[in-house]
Amino acid sequence: MKKILFLVFATIGFVSYLFAQNNKPIKKNYDLSNRSSDHFMIQYGLDRWSGTPDSINVKGSSRHFNFYFMLDKPFKNSPKFSVAYGLGISSSNIFFNKNYVDVKSTSSLLPFRNFYPGTDSSYFNKFKLTTIFVEVPVELRYYSNPENTNKSIKAALGIKVGTILKAYTKGKDLLDKKGLSVYDNKFIEKQSDRKYFNGTKLALTARAGYGIFGIHFTYQITPFLKEGTGAEIRPYSIGLTISGL
Repeated sequence: MKKILFLVFATIGFVSYLFAQNNKPIKKNYDLSNRSSDHFMIQYGLDRWSGTPDSINVKGSSRHFNFYFMLDKPFKNSPKFSVAYGLGISSSNIFFNKNYVDVKSTSSLLPFRNFYPGTDSSYFNKFKLTTIFVEVPVELRYYSNPENTNKSIKAALGIKVGTILKAYTKGKDLLDKKGLSVYDNKFIEKQSDRKYFNGTKLALTARAGYGIFGIHFTYQITPFLKEGTGAEIRPYSIGLTISGL
């Protein structure tokens, strides 16, 4: 967590430095006639949760996949900078080690059980919680070469607002206490319910890279769970971005 936050703040500092160095009246007349204003942005990477108690065992394979359509509007008096906004879908897949997230529970608190409900020993070999949001990202961007953004150093700071579309769990291959499959056909269970999850997401974003490739950082400032339903979990992520297509 400390390493991720260090990278986030380092990126923010880098972007702030670029803004300060270029906050002067421009002398060059840039030709932006061939610059596309429509961009696709694809993101893939690792997800983590901060604020989790010891009873929640998140695995290292947790990951996200995001896809956005963005409009990029350069500043007339400073084309190296632009504001971008768009619409897209984000999905987060959090994997657990011998945890069962009971989204269909009638309890006021979201249960993170160590074993499958109704038993004291069975658990899923693979178990994940997936949340899907529709999101509106907004970014302040910097390009070292505004005439050809695909051959340019890029940096961006932003924020994104989202609303939840779906939340579900999926468990594969129920095992007994000896680690043997309970069912021969690799039993799969899927449960869907949004009642425990905060329907609105607000997250801070930072990106840096060259050409169409970059890295991104995201930190959710709104709690993942609704108030009174569990710990104040705040997701964060790091990953690769392909943008400017």
